[in-house]
Amino acid sequence: MIAKHKNINRDIHTPELRFNGHTENWKEVEYGKVYSFKRTNSLSRDKLNYESGSVKNIHYGDIHTKFQTGFQISEEVVPFINPEIDLSKVKDEDYCQEMDLVIADASEDYDDVAKSIEILSLNNEKLLAGLHTYIARPDTDLIAKGFGGYLVQSETIRKQVKILCQGTKVHGISTSNLGKVIFKIPSLPEQEKIADFLSTVDKKIQALTKKKELLVSYKKGVMQKIFNQEIRFKRDDGGDYPEWEEKKLGDIVTFSKGKGISKSDIELDAANPCVRYGELYTEYGEVIDKVVSYTNLEKDGMVLSESNDVIIPSSGETNIDIATASCVLHDGILLGGDLNIIKSKMNGVFLAYYMNNYLKFEIAKYGQGVSVVHLYSSHLKLLKLLIPSINEQTKIASFLISIDDKINVIASQIDKIKDWKKGLLQQMFV
Repeated sequence: MIAKHKNINRDIHTPELRFNGHTENWKEVEYGKVYSFKRTNSLSRDKLNYESGSVKNIHYGDIHTKFQTGFQISEEVVPFINPEIDLSKVKDEDYCQEMDLVIADASEDYDDVAKSIEILSLNNEKLLAGLHTYIARPDTDLIAKGFGGYLVQSETIRKQVKILCQGTKVHGISTSNLGKVIFKIPSLPEQEKIADFLSTVDKKIQALTKKKELLVSYKKGVMQKIFNQEIRFKRDDGGDYPEWEEKKLGDIVTFSKGKGISKSDIELDAANPCVRYGELYTEYGEVIDKVVSYTNLEKDGMVLSESNDVIIPSSGETNIDIATASCVLHDGILLGGDLNIIKSKMNGVFLAYYMNNYLKFEIAKYGQGVSVVHLYSSHLKLLKLLIPSINEQTKIASFLISIDDKINVIASQIDKIKDWKKGLLQQMFV
């Protein structure tokens, strides 16, 4: 059982949330006196592969994006070091051991500097840590298995790391600076309880994440079959809909452009909802029901959405990114610059799913430019589509929305548990 600490003026050496039966003060220690730093390699991605090899290698980018806090090699996809790489000079102590922290020493994101994973299981496999990483090996008389990975996520350590990190575009921290970080630890039995509890929370997040991934994969597969007409929908009376007809996009839609809304125009408590082109990459899927940005720009003179409009960026960083379509479900939303606006009598949600998935690579071919890629309506007009009847379009759109609704529910559950975990980390550590 865990409970809030009853003493409002509790000692600064005890956390707010504790397991029953533990009342002793936590001990203050230095990072560098609890962990010793071991040598890593500098192998880049092109020296790694996912097919074969005798030694696996942790790349710092995977710490940022893929691996769980409690790293178990049998549950992670880890690349091999290419067989031709000479590893004869690697010492036994350089290989990862269980309870090691593998730390990413650099990040473009200020909040991710010194992001770490703890090696919980190696399954008798050989593992090294590579480019832009450190290995921190604990004194096992002071640190319990599973505890270290959560300890280094605590707010006390994160604040110190941010102060000690260096760099502007890329932030980094040296082992000498990391070794100066001060933190507090409880007895080994209390560490074990904390680690077990937070591990249970992580397992719940992992299970929901897997469920979400399966739904996303199902959606991708079923869309392919729908747009290939391997799956056809029926009328309400059980009859068949008409055959799909091939048409050029330019023959069935009209195009217009949005009008500039800069980042500085966005305000938290502003009155008018708006969509900027970059948000299509980061915030929205095929359907825009609720907007994330607001502005106090006057509607007069701006470009306003009409329900069923489909929008797609007219500029972006890559050809694939730019092939990103969304249907706006509401009237009166300000549409920013660098947006192609498509109006038609088609079901806009169907068109957005069709363009954003089945036609994505075809659209990407029309992108022009190098550092900035442009997509013009004159090119989009040339796209050839197979179009079902409006009633079948509507059924397809409703079916795909229902899948996305399920995905969004799970995503919301994941976010709530992650927020809860963040609160636990603040309350369970000093």
